[in-house]
Amino acid sequence: MFSLSDERAIGPLRCAWGPYRHGTPAEALVRPWLVEALGLPADALPLRRDVHGRPRFDPPAADADVSWSHSGERLLVALGHGVQVGADLELLRPRPRALALAERFFVRAETQALAALPAAAQEAAFVRLWCAKEAVLKAHGRGLAFGLHRLEFALRGGDWALVACDPELGAPPDWTLHAFTPMPGYLASLAWRKLPQPP
Repeated sequence: MFSLSDERAIGPLRCAWGPYRHGTPAEALVRPWLVEALGLPADALPLRRDVHGRPRFDPPAADADVSWSHSGERLLVALGHGVQVGADLELLRPRPRALALAERFFVRAETQALAALPAAAQEAAFVRLWCAKEAVLKAHGRGLAFGLHRLEFALRGGDWALVACDPELGAPPDWTLHAFTPMPGYLASLAWRKLPQPP
């Protein structure tokens, strides 16, 4: 069962995380938590998948947005109102090919920034960057298929800041990102932006 004991408010988001068993459909674990968080009857949760596979709410919860991610033996879910939200969770493990992956999928300036770091810091910085990129892309709705190279981050004060992105993603200042450690051995990133107001 998805534990509700590990829960936190981060900005406009309500987040929870708990155990995950590989092969279990994550949505089945997330649904009971969403029912409680939204105060809806279990049979009335208006959650569906769009054409790209992104979870979305229909009325009566149309102003809400949800994203979840699992890695290793943990699952993270984030729920927000009036925002688009993306969540990514990564198990911290050795990634000896981090720079090779960066060269293949990231913007050149990001790869150069990673390569300039001390060797001992490169893997952790790579994971933080990957996590941040995936969170934004999940919030956008296309995920990794949209392309990791279509948004660019730069190191600012020891962390990654969004500095450029494809116009489909909006402008960098539209986005808020938050990285945190929900439990030992894991890194999470959340990305959100306000939903456009109707004219």
